[in-house]
Amino acid sequence: MTSKQSDFSINPGLDTPQARVEIHLQAHSAVIGLYSRIFLPQTTLSKQLHYKLLILIHLFAFADFNTVNMLEARLEQADLLKKVVDAIKDLVQDCNFDCNDSGIALQAMDNSHVALVSMMLKAEGFSPYRCDRNVALGVNLTSLTKVLRAAQNEDILTIKAEDAPDVLNLVFESSESDRLSEYDLKLMDIDQEHLGIPDTEYAAVINMPSSEFKRICVDLMALSESVSIEASKDGVKFSCAGDIGNGAVTLRSHSNVDKPDLNVDIELTEPVSLTFSLKYLVNFCKAAGLSKSVKLCLSNEVPLLVEYQLAGSSYLRFYLAPKHIQYGAWVGLWIWTMVVVNCAMIGFIAQFMACDEAIR
Repeated sequence: MTSKQSDFSINPGLDTPQARVEIHLQAHSAVIGLYSRIFLPQTTLSKQLHYKLLILIHLFAFADFNTVNMLEARLEQADLLKKVVDAIKDLVQDCNFDCNDSGIALQAMDNSHVALVSMMLKAEGFSPYRCDRNVALGVNLTSLTKVLRAAQNEDILTIKAEDAPDVLNLVFESSESDRLSEYDLKLMDIDQEHLGIPDTEYAAVINMPSSEFKRICVDLMALSESVSIEASKDGVKFSCAGDIGNGAVTLRSHSNVDKPDLNVDIELTEPVSLTFSLKYLVNFCKAAGLSKSVKLCLSNEVPLLVEYQLAGSSYLRFYLAPKHIQYGAWVGLWIWTMVVVNCAMIGFIAQFMACDEAIR
């Protein structure tokens, strides 16, 4: 179904900061010229009043310039953002949407520092997409969910923000009628540390249907709070033990030419066996509607990666620490990140000790 271009979109030919400044200056000059022809010849106006009028013209001109949208991102279907927010709102309450010329990113940990959410909506997934400078939009996800409920799944969604914004503007445009809805969501000032997630070579990578992964997690949660995921040359085994009994589901690599969505692919370099909280995994499975397949990446002593690929190169990723390192006072999920951050200090200490030894 083809949809008309949103009235809120900017002409692509004018969609640069330089072009908008040029248009602004031309309009400003035209107003000054009009003032010179109409008011300046009026000798009845005092010189002081002339100055005041000129100052007002300048103030209005700059006020108009400052209200130009700094961010504009248009999604063909609001359904994508609705599903993403719904999948993470029970894990994270407040977070920053980090916007730059590459797209809109989100990274946040849950309150227990056990799970981390990482989302990237690439600029290519929007049409149009414009972000004049990097900006962090602090949002309460519960509030955002309430606003997004006003949008139909097939509505065109346009996200806008001005320079130094206090609100996030959301416009829902029906693709089937002339209905247009506009909402302003108040933004928050969220002081959030951005963790660098290093690239990791995982011992086991499993690609499987997202619906199958959801079914396994939901079924096993009826028996236990935890699940052991064991990847070996025989396949991948999900098992649990609880007060009322035990359960296990084993999957082996297989491909179906007629139904590729049902394929299971297991890449293994070494056996892996880890235990995770089913409560978190079931929460992750809320994203199953975003993608027909899910990728599980495991290595011993390393958080599990659950990845849902979105349109283009966009993605929604969840990281979950294994059960045996989920300490109540755990200072962070990313042990290896802390090592990377502190490696410079470690090097300095080593050099200091070497110098001290030489002096002795």
